[in-house]
Amino acid sequence: MGTHPMEASSRPVFEYLRLSITDRCNLRCVYCMPPEGVPKVAHAQILRYETILAVVEAAIAEGVHRVRVTGGEPLVRKGVVELVRQLAGFPRIDDLSLTTNGVLLARLAAPLREAGLHRVNVSLDSLRPERFTRITRLGRIEEVLAGIEAAIRCGLAPVKINVVIIPGENDDEIEDFGRFAQERAVDVRFIERMPFQAAAAAPFVPQEAVLDRLSRFLTLAADDTRNGGGPAQVFRIVNGRGRIGFISSRTHPFCQSCNRLRLTATGVLLPCLDSREGFPVENLGQEQLRTLIRDLGARKRATGKPCARFEGARCVSLSDIGG
Repeated sequence: MGTHPMEASSRPVFEYLRLSITDRCNLRCVYCMPPEGVPKVAHAQILRYETILAVVEAAIAEGVHRVRVTGGEPLVRKGVVELVRQLAGFPRIDDLSLTTNGVLLARLAAPLREAGLHRVNVSLDSLRPERFTRITRLGRIEEVLAGIEAAIRCGLAPVKINVVIIPGENDDEIEDFGRFAQERAVDVRFIERMPFQAAAAAPFVPQEAVLDRLSRFLTLAADDTRNGGGPAQVFRIVNGRGRIGFISSRTHPFCQSCNRLRLTATGVLLPCLDSREGFPVENLGQEQLRTLIRDLGARKRATGKPCARFEGARCVSLSDIGG
């Protein structure tokens, strides 16, 4: 194990910036928000792209070299392809990615790739049409599957499929997702459900249980390839096309190794997903932004918390902060 940035003062605390560019989403997933959705932020409160790019410039100067565009659903915001083009123009960004629900991806995958996007993550919690619609409350799985195929075709690789397994909802599809990865050049990543305020006692399926079921019919071998350098534990499928990954914040916490900085859609910088504090970036110049990022880094390094609890945190759902 190498020295981690949280333990090495010579390395920047933040190397990865997640940009939420909208609070809006065209789905209403049951694990993400309540049935009525969440109150929409007024358009005037959503951060302008000009300010987002200024924050990116400052973050790069302070050591960030990986950027992810997220939301809400980032593909519903106008101008997202042009934003990606401008982000790709920063020479020190060596990893530019986007997280989407895939609904609009079929027609945007090629333009995003042409603009300079490196890879994409698609959230998909069921492979069964009726169930997918129930979990997302609005979605059609055919659109998402078409988006995944489009992303594979145009080289947004590796295409990562994020699956939140919910007991009693979709835990009978673990094997189906394993076969999905076996048959396609994708990474299927099982994500342990986070205990947000909206689902404080959220039951979840632990990594070991999923791995046990997959290992009954797949031969899995640890894969140390770092596509994106995140917290996932990855296994390649022997004699298969794809890989299996796990992001297990509840059974394998990774807070102490986190190097992420987050910018919310309303322009608040957060040093952590479950941070109780955030700092607005509107009207700050480059030096002020750099000072703020350094201060947030010092706070994050000093906290040393073992895992996210979301007790008193700002966010009540993933849509509130950018997943």
